[in-house]
Amino acid sequence: MQKTAIVCVTNDLSTDQRVHKTCMTLQKCGYWVIETGRLLPESLPLERSYFTLRKKLWFRNGPQFYAEFNIRLFLYLMTKEVDLIFANDLDTLPAAYMAAKLRNKRLIYDTHEYFTEVPELVKRPKIQTLWKAIEDYFFPKLTDILTVNASIAKLYGDKYNKTVLVSRNIPPTFAPERIKTRKELDLPENKRILILQGTGINIERGAEETVLAMQYLENVVLLVVGSGDVFPVLQKMVSQHNLQDKVVFKQKMPFAELRQYTMNSDLGLAIDKDTNLNYHFSLPNKLFDYIHSGIPTLSSGLVELKQIIDKYDIGYYIQNHDPKHIAEVIESIFADEIRYNLVKQNTIKAKEELCWENEEKVLIGIINKSDQ
Repeated sequence: MQKTAIVCVTNDLSTDQRVHKTCMTLQKCGYWVIETGRLLPESLPLERSYFTLRKKLWFRNGPQFYAEFNIRLFLYLMTKEVDLIFANDLDTLPAAYMAAKLRNKRLIYDTHEYFTEVPELVKRPKIQTLWKAIEDYFFPKLTDILTVNASIAKLYGDKYNKTVLVSRNIPPTFAPERIKTRKELDLPENKRILILQGTGINIERGAEETVLAMQYLENVVLLVVGSGDVFPVLQKMVSQHNLQDKVVFKQKMPFAELRQYTMNSDLGLAIDKDTNLNYHFSLPNKLFDYIHSGIPTLSSGLVELKQIIDKYDIGYYIQNHDPKHIAEVIESIFADEIRYNLVKQNTIKAKEELCWENEEKVLIGIINKSDQ
């Protein structure tokens, strides 16, 4: 009889490529996979090779949301036939751990960031203290743990004296049947295109300064694709500074569609600020999306980003977040075409080595270990 794995997330499943890859790898390891999350009014439709379950909830955020989500997830996990529970991030762990414990089922925990140090919690110390208490209670009890980069693995390993394995959020090798033209995507054909993408385009990730930098750039368009709490701020800034012809917004979209926009861009932006521990050690997914789209990256030089950019020579750096400085760096990048073309060419080798086909070996190992 085929084994069943239930993969738990608090998002709406539609744009979470890491969890999608996890589900595909579980299928490869012989599991019948159920991915469960929540359904939002703006949720995109899903077409997956595994079963998905999205539940409508009464609450969208805050303590009520997390309480409702975990109670309902716990009840589901207690009643559904399951062999392996796969919990993603701390906000699914209470329900997943308690159900696994009570039913004597296997549990794998994947933490996508240094959860308790995200800026949303750092600025709310009472809430942060609560999440730290939850983490301190459950984390020492875990046996199979994954995270997204070596820096975060070390932080957790040192804190809890645990072995934390690393499986970076690298996309699979992907070649679209054809690359759409800029005209088909309604993008300017005679200008340089910068792209800032992601479902977490939030405060302190350099987006505001990038928009302001567009005041000093000519024949350059900024494409902002995805979602995040800073979007309304950016749109207001565009209006205030009359940048409507220089900044284009696109809402979050399916991966294959997003890749078309990225492949038609000239420079990918990953200029997150070093304002908190989580950002300091972050390795944004967009870096790998830029690599696989064959475009150089402009980075703020965070630890994990710099290691990859320097190793493959696939990008450039800003020294600070002053909008004029950002604009000057971008101008210098496009002014030196020989250097730009070399950096762009280097993404080919990086893409060959940094692919999910190589990275998933760690995940396969931990899944197979759980089966022993």
